[in-house]
Amino acid sequence: MNNIHKTAIIEDGAIIGDDVTIGAYTIIGKDVKIGNNNTIASHTLITGYTSIGDNNKIYSHAALGSEPQDLKYAGEKVELIIGNDNKIREFTLFNPGTSGGGSVTRIGNNNLFMGYVHVAHDVIIKNNCVFANVATLAGHVEIENNVVVGGLTPIHQFCKLGSHVMIGGGSVVTQDIPSFCLAQGNHANVRGINLNGLRRKFSREDINAIKLAYKDLFESGLPLSETAKDLIKNSNNSYVIELATFVSNTKRGIPFTRKTKEN
Repeated sequence: MNNIHKTAIIEDGAIIGDDVTIGAYTIIGKDVKIGNNNTIASHTLITGYTSIGDNNKIYSHAALGSEPQDLKYAGEKVELIIGNDNKIREFTLFNPGTSGGGSVTRIGNNNLFMGYVHVAHDVIIKNNCVFANVATLAGHVEIENNVVVGGLTPIHQFCKLGSHVMIGGGSVVTQDIPSFCLAQGNHANVRGINLNGLRRKFSREDINAIKLAYKDLFESGLPLSETAKDLIKNSNNSYVIELATFVSNTKRGIPFTRKTKEN
């Protein structure tokens, strides 16, 4: 059975699954689809063509699916798709896509969005990520699995963060951050590998392989693109290949301090 507060407004056409709790003064738009076993707290707005999976917990004053903050948006049909088992805290703002970016903002499973996090239009977020308070993702940002973004951190449009990346709090990300790396600063630079994060999930052998690949890429002083191609060609470790492929395919470049003979 659903538990819907008498002051909540559910517009005709909205689809609500089973075992859903909806708090006081929450508004659910007519084109919204909500799956099973979701908890939606008071004073929440869910609007537009927004689809939400199962087992999510959405806290008060979240605004999900309102028009994208893009001057090119002209009222076309665009979507926000949210997966399962996410926690979406107070005063978060998630926008749908735009026609220029595929028309979809897509969020995967088991992510934590702390207070005041903004997910802009056409953002793609995969699974098991954490976004601390006031993390701000501009349009077209892509986030792979198991990423942690520190608080008060903006990420520039079209940036991509690889899997198992850690961004220090208060950073400003303006370029791509490769898988398994730690970055911080204004502007954020790659500072090393995300060793603490990797130790929770990876074998010592794989961590050592990633360490060696990182040194080849960022500490050898050799051309980055050529080193990445050599690693892809010669390594038999899937994580090394993932790291090198990310570097090889970057569109916005990798921010790091290049080694020279002097340093």
